[in-house]
Amino acid sequence: MPARRTLFRSIGFCLLLSVCAASAALEPSASDGQGPRDTSARSFELADVRVDGRLVMRVRGTTSFPAARRAEEIEQRIVAIARDRRVPADAVTIKEDDDRTHLIAAGQPVLDLFDADAAPEGISRQLLAETRQQRIVEVIAAYRRDRSPEVLLQNGVYALASIALAILVILASWWGARRLATLYDRRLQRQIKELEAKSARLLRARSLTGLLRGLIRFVFLGLVVVTIYLAINYVLGLFPWTRGAADQLFGLILDPLKEMGSGALATVPDLIRLVILYLVTRYILTMIHGFFTGIERGNVKLPSFERELAWPTYRIVRFVVIVFAVVMAYPYIPGSDSQAFKGISVLLGLVISLGSSSIIGNIIAGYSLIYRRPFKVGDRVKIDQTVGEVTEIRVLTTRLRSLKNEEVVVPNTAVLNAEVVNYSTLAKEQGLILHTTVGIGYETPWRQVEAMLKLAAERTSGLLTKPKPFVLHQALGDYAVSYEINAYCADANNMAQIYTALHRNILDVFNEYGVAIMTPSYVADPAEPKLVPPGQWYAPPAQPPADVREEQ
Repeated sequence: MPARRTLFRSIGFCLLLSVCAASAALEPSASDGQGPRDTSARSFELADVRVDGRLVMRVRGTTSFPAARRAEEIEQRIVAIARDRRVPADAVTIKEDDDRTHLIAAGQPVLDLFDADAAPEGISRQLLAETRQQRIVEVIAAYRRDRSPEVLLQNGVYALASIALAILVILASWWGARRLATLYDRRLQRQIKELEAKSARLLRARSLTGLLRGLIRFVFLGLVVVTIYLAINYVLGLFPWTRGAADQLFGLILDPLKEMGSGALATVPDLIRLVILYLVTRYILTMIHGFFTGIERGNVKLPSFERELAWPTYRIVRFVVIVFAVVMAYPYIPGSDSQAFKGISVLLGLVISLGSSSIIGNIIAGYSLIYRRPFKVGDRVKIDQTVGEVTEIRVLTTRLRSLKNEEVVVPNTAVLNAEVVNYSTLAKEQGLILHTTVGIGYETPWRQVEAMLKLAAERTSGLLTKPKPFVLHQALGDYAVSYEINAYCADANNMAQIYTALHRNILDVFNEYGVAIMTPSYVADPAEPKLVPPGQWYAPPAQPPADVREEQ
């Protein structure tokens, strides 16, 4: 029942559309009876003379006697003669005059021809009169034949047969659509039983089946619409009273198809130009790609141009080439000269300019970073307050892997505006100085502290022996002296591990030699002054200079 209800609704909807279209075709318009204007070489107006929807002739008009009015009067005269069966169909005669030629039937004027009517045709007025005479005779005979009882009965039978055939076609289409739908339903049920454990494939099968069902409905509806349309057009064309409506109804579909076909043919040269431009642009891009690939692989070497800049430069050059190709292709795009196309282009440009300011800023910042090269992939850097290893440099963002194995995405505009510290740039060539500070009381000889700090640095793996570590006295505080140990390393990416090892070794060394790493708080004056006697200035592991050893 639901399927039948759907069938009847579809047929009713299509019939309604067809009846509305036929009604619109039957309604008179302001341009009925007026032929299209020929503006190629003639500026005068033309109008069609039609009887029962058949084109009899085209006549021209003047300012005082428009072509539409002249065509209407000629049509009325021909119809009046055709209705009077006492007048033979071939009773149309030609009568010559000095300035015109008269076409007369049974003493009634039908048409007057002038030299101006024959001039656009490129023939004489007499030859034009004979042609029009023959055509009028054919139209009168056809007018009477179409209204004879025998022809009307025959056409009525044809109309009933065409309606019956249309119903059969619709029913056959409906039956075929139901059979296909049932077939796919059965197939889906089998897949459901076979693929219960494979939900992804089952989902795809259901989606495909739904798509096929929709396609079946669409094809069925299309067949119903085409069948009803052709049946109505054929039935209307069988009878003289509705033949004009049939021609207009047929034109509702045929005229747009003709216009689209003509437009498509007119765009063929432009499409050929676009294809040629596309092939040339693609060939140029292929050559550019090969050139920069050679630079990136080291096969092509340019002075003062690093290999890492090959792909960013290629993207810029490719963008410029594509923009130039689009500018070249724009005039040849079908419809590019229309106001709608221009309006959409302006709207899209406005939307892009307003909505992508931050994106464009990040793109510019990204290329600025690429060519400034403050860092590269694999470097250990500090951007603002984030320390991490550079894992990816994109046009819009830079990605870091922090010390806690976190992925940090930094917009390139933020990178461009922030302070960037690169720990890896000079580490491999000159070494990165790692430093840490300890506070030791005044009672401990500074020479001993320096020696212990250098010993801790020597025990730390990852620190370089050359250049040698050195100690700086940062401050003479109220309660302690601040010592800073500085040591070189070549592996900036393992800074955290090296720092940890250095701190451990400092603790171990100071414990070994009984020196506390602490800043004593001042409570009261000590019983004995916190002084280092000269004999302890070079307490182990400190080594006195050579001259001091000789004196000792």
